[in-house]
Amino acid sequence: MPVADAIQQALNSQQAIRRMFEEGARMKNQHGAENVFDFSIGNPDLPPPGQFYQVLQKLAQEEKRGIHGYMPNAGFASVREAVAKKVSQEQGVQIDGAHIVMSCGAAGALNVVFKSILNPGGEVIVPKPYFMDYRPYIANYGGRIIEADSQADFSLDINAIKAALSPKTQAVLINSPHNPTGRVYPAASIAALAQALQEGERKYGCTPYLISDEPYREIVFDGIEVPPVLSSYAQSIVVNSYSKSLSLPGERIGYIAAGPSVSSKQELIDAFIYATRILGFVNAPALMQRVAAELTGAKADIAVYARRRALFTAILDEAGIRYARPEGAFFLFCQVPKGADTNDYAFAEHLRKNLILGVPGSLFAMPGWIRFAYCADEKTIAASRPAFIKAAADWKQAG
Repeated sequence: MPVADAIQQALNSQQAIRRMFEEGARMKNQHGAENVFDFSIGNPDLPPPGQFYQVLQKLAQEEKRGIHGYMPNAGFASVREAVAKKVSQEQGVQIDGAHIVMSCGAAGALNVVFKSILNPGGEVIVPKPYFMDYRPYIANYGGRIIEADSQADFSLDINAIKAALSPKTQAVLINSPHNPTGRVYPAASIAALAQALQEGERKYGCTPYLISDEPYREIVFDGIEVPPVLSSYAQSIVVNSYSKSLSLPGERIGYIAAGPSVSSKQELIDAFIYATRILGFVNAPALMQRVAAELTGAKADIAVYARRRALFTAILDEAGIRYARPEGAFFLFCQVPKGADTNDYAFAEHLRKNLILGVPGSLFAMPGWIRFAYCADEKTIAASRPAFIKAAADWKQAG
């Protein structure tokens, strides 16, 4: 029996990613892992903070009855309270554990949120470029993604978002620090966006949610701070995870936080809890919930990412490859150099022949660009220099 039509169509559109990953493994086997420069996957390679192992060992040795059993679908009450204190400090609001639902990472959180708020045909506005999985997350629940252009520097284009608003708008989804550009939306942009949504509410009679996807919140550079969303717009929801801040992507632990002034708060939280159960998550991992509660003040050593950013950008500068200077996260979004072609798939293939792997910008709804993830060993980044210089020179010469 064939797979569902929608899944088959999605698989066909994702062939490029699968081929890239498979080719990367083949190339490493053929040329040696040290000779292949794989910057395709945003998989943090830093070790978790030292406290993580201490806390994990302590909790793993506990033999209290029921500690590995079911708990309320929203998570342990004590964990939700601990997370609420952290979120209150970050977001400039005062919330308690009743505003928090623990989740299976930010991806699980987003799926829970969309399941809870979307009606069939409901629209979610997303600025371009955007994380490629947003589209299927929204489509999972009958929603439609509405793309809005960003400014040339990838900051929010408030006028473009205003133009995209309609009576069907149920949410605007932003991501800051941003994947793939590393942009951090400043407080003025968040305030302007909040005002635009309030104007849209008066114009169309609907109250869209502002959903902020913040897994890179703690990876920022140059003294930049990520402004709060919950204190800026009443109908706001934040999703986050510990995948990047604690370098624990495989443990799938995160949370949803509803703003203190969100309308029908209890109904919304109840919807999150119900969706967590019926989507099959049931609850966030019990052990990792307890670990996260004890590490709310800890984080991985992000200074490593700052060094890697400096090393990588120096190589790109020397190669003559232009990029959006990242203010956070661990990605470099680069413009395809002028050459025989400006097609990002063609440039990605050209780089592959030079043993460099990156992700075409078309997969982020931004043709003509390519993304590199610098959550890779500094030796790998440094060793890629000759390959980048040669690849860029050959590309330009061919043009």
